[in-house]
Amino acid sequence: MSANPRPLKPAASHQALRRATDACRECPIGEHATQSVIGEGPLPAALMLVGEQPGDQEDRQGRPFVGPAGQLLGRAFDELGWPRDQLYLTNAVKHFKFELRGKRRMHKTPGQREAQACLHWLESEVQLVRPRAFIALGATAARALLGRPLSIMQLRGQWLDSRFGPPMLVTLHPSALLRGDPLRRESAWDAWLRDLAPASAWLSDATEDAP
Repeated sequence: MSANPRPLKPAASHQALRRATDACRECPIGEHATQSVIGEGPLPAALMLVGEQPGDQEDRQGRPFVGPAGQLLGRAFDELGWPRDQLYLTNAVKHFKFELRGKRRMHKTPGQREAQACLHWLESEVQLVRPRAFIALGATAARALLGRPLSIMQLRGQWLDSRFGPPMLVTLHPSALLRGDPLRRESAWDAWLRDLAPASAWLSDATEDAP
């Protein structure tokens, strides 16, 4: 497994990137996944939202954020009034890492070396998407975009400089809300929307720079 990303050659197209990631075996995850899952959305895009990795449903369908966490994210877009045609959704790691419990495939967090091996694919995707700003959903995404570890709970709702140039807003992955205390779910939802709300400035007028 490579400790550092190999030198980049810009992807010829989104479809070429899909084929290349599907064939990737630079870390062990790809060998067991159904297929790779790269992002979906406009090229270019105002906002690029980056999660951790595909889940079970994403792995089966080959599309990002189609499972329960994705449904929650879609609800947030609706409440915030974010136009889908300005949003590109992807993950830092392109294959689903899991462990079997009986017949169920349970999510397993990618290791740092696995995320590092996938970094050049994320960078190729950034080159295609050319986002004006990023939203990092969770610690794995934030570390990939920033280039160093950080505390999500301390920095959630804040803007940081990404390693790729555009600024990044840090917040929780929607799956964290699904795992949280049901009695606090409403307050957690409101706090998460407050985290996301400042990114609306990048969507208000695609022809002007955000403040």
